[in-house]
Amino acid sequence: MRSRSGVSRRELLRAAAVAGLGGLAAAACGPLFTAPAPTATSTTGFREPPVRASGNGLLDISLEARETTATIAGRAAVAYTYEGTMPGPTLRLRPGDRVRIRLVNRLGEPTNLHFHGLHVPPTGSADNPFVEVQPGEAFQYDFALPRDHPAGTFWYHPHVHGRVADQVFRGLVGAIIVEGDLDQVPAVAAASERLLILKDTTLDAQGRVPPPNMMDLMAGREGALVTVNGALGSRLELRPGEVQRWRLVNTSNARYYLLRLAGHRLLQIAGDGGPLPAPVSLETLLLPPAKRAEVLVQAAAPGSYGLAALPYDRGAMMGMMGGAASAEVRLLELVVGGDQLAGRLADNLPRVEDLSGDPVAARRQLVLSEAMGGPGGMVFMIDGRVFDHERVDIRSRLGTIEEWTVRNDADMDHTFHLHTNPFRVVATNGQTTAFRGWEDTVNIRAGESVTLRIRFRDFPGRTVYHCHILEHEDLGMMGVVEVT
Repeated sequence: MRSRSGVSRRELLRAAAVAGLGGLAAAACGPLFTAPAPTATSTTGFREPPVRASGNGLLDISLEARETTATIAGRAAVAYTYEGTMPGPTLRLRPGDRVRIRLVNRLGEPTNLHFHGLHVPPTGSADNPFVEVQPGEAFQYDFALPRDHPAGTFWYHPHVHGRVADQVFRGLVGAIIVEGDLDQVPAVAAASERLLILKDTTLDAQGRVPPPNMMDLMAGREGALVTVNGALGSRLELRPGEVQRWRLVNTSNARYYLLRLAGHRLLQIAGDGGPLPAPVSLETLLLPPAKRAEVLVQAAAPGSYGLAALPYDRGAMMGMMGGAASAEVRLLELVVGGDQLAGRLADNLPRVEDLSGDPVAARRQLVLSEAMGGPGGMVFMIDGRVFDHERVDIRSRLGTIEEWTVRNDADMDHTFHLHTNPFRVVATNGQTTAFRGWEDTVNIRAGESVTLRIRFRDFPGRTVYHCHILEHEDLGMMGVVEVT
């Protein structure tokens, strides 16, 4: 893509990196590009966030968002938290449950809640991204999970446009678990369950999150501290042959986790939208921002094994800005010892609806791109436009199926997320893709495209789709879809 002046985007980016973006860079905090090596040095017992579970078909709780001192990466940190912890409490639900959450805002800025991946209404007091809860005020969320809602791993975080990246980076994240048919598979039910919330951040000498510099805004922030459930270097102990079920959630702003467990394979049984059609054995598992996966891990011979995030190349733009592929970081240690157990892995999963033979009512093309300009040094666009909450970009009809081909014309990966309605990927770069279950977040490599099949089965109203590299979302890479 070329600018109106005739200069290519790549040439502008290269010039900006060399020149430091002039006054914009001078106004930013710190150097243009910071890529500290992620650290994970301490070793602690594995801990999970507190749980708030529904009972008798109801979850009725308060969540207070506030700035407080919390323990992050083994040190005192001034963070944004839900109920004083980072991550916030895990919400555990079942299909058909009524969910009542009173969000109390003790921050000095507006906030709200997005129930990422849940198939619930996008309007009123449900998963409404246009709600703003002002400082000192409260908002009552109140909705019901559909009785046929898939089992799976989801999460919640703020979604006030322009403030999402900062609030999430400072700590406002939490997991949602929906129980269901997947939990009844014998091998899954027999496995011990572990929740691993992956999150990075950066803390200065005073334990505070520093403001982003210019390249943090352009590339998306990757923190120097990479945590699992808010801790560094946690240790999980298993017996040989023991099977555990790991629920993995990437809550980072922009970090991609290419996961590998030394000496083991990961048997993936679920993704964003619930169970896979069949278990998939993997040596590595890629979790882009906002992505989730559930895997079964069977402990090998006695010994110590590391779960690591391998280097991942996010595209040419990173190199032009002086950055590189993310460094490898060890996330946790798996210690295997004791007597042998006869654990077993799942070989079949609940049936997953495909929809491959259903008629398609509309086919659309969406283009992701970026350009120089704006307060962040760049603007990020969909179809050449930055986000406007008063504009409707796509109008879809209730009860229909559509196919969207999303093309990434940018020079780096972007992670595409659609609220409310999950999708299935039917093609990559025009080539048919085997059914891999339902998703709500998909990575699109620079210069490539994906084709998504979306069913607007229910829930009319306005909601959004956007890049889930949160700085890109805040800088404009978001649109509005209205289902009528």
